[in-house]
Amino acid sequence: MNVLILSGSLRADSHNRQLAAAAVRMLPQGSHAVFADLAGLPAYSEDLDVEGRTPASVVALREQITAADALIVATPEYNGSIPGALKNAIDWASRPRGAASTGGKPVAVIGASMSPYAAQWARQDAVRILGVAGAKPLEATVGLGASHEVFGAGGTLPAETAASLQSLVTELVVAAHAVETVAA
Repeated sequence: MNVLILSGSLRADSHNRQLAAAAVRMLPQGSHAVFADLAGLPAYSEDLDVEGRTPASVVALREQITAADALIVATPEYNGSIPGALKNAIDWASRPRGAASTGGKPVAVIGASMSPYAAQWARQDAVRILGVAGAKPLEATVGLGASHEVFGAGGTLPAETAASLQSLVTELVVAAHAVETVAA
């Protein structure tokens, strides 16, 4: 199974990247997962999104999403919603309308936050935005609150969070196989 991770935090060792890495470790053996590079994407502009002018970084992202069996979106919460870099990546991936790389793609949404609310609003917004973009986000999401305490103390997820994350990853695998079966 090929999984692409979109992390809304661009920091190399962010709590969201660490949470996504924990999810990756729960994928079935033989799965392949890679983090997309969102830092190099220009702000979405229809002036750039025309044949022959679409930036190479955008073409690469769209190709990665198309090639993936599923996505994991890891989002921190910036000012009560998803970060601009993540929203921008989803905007690019949602085009062209009718042939978007996100079309029908199963997505698991997770989020880590230093607040006790575990990026709840950002996770809800990510599910809504991804659905509008044509993806198939799973209804359940997983959040980790007080992430600085977890990852600052060695990175062992609380048992309840680990169980929820495992359940979400399992649901993502099932959803990806269902899409694969329908396509075959």
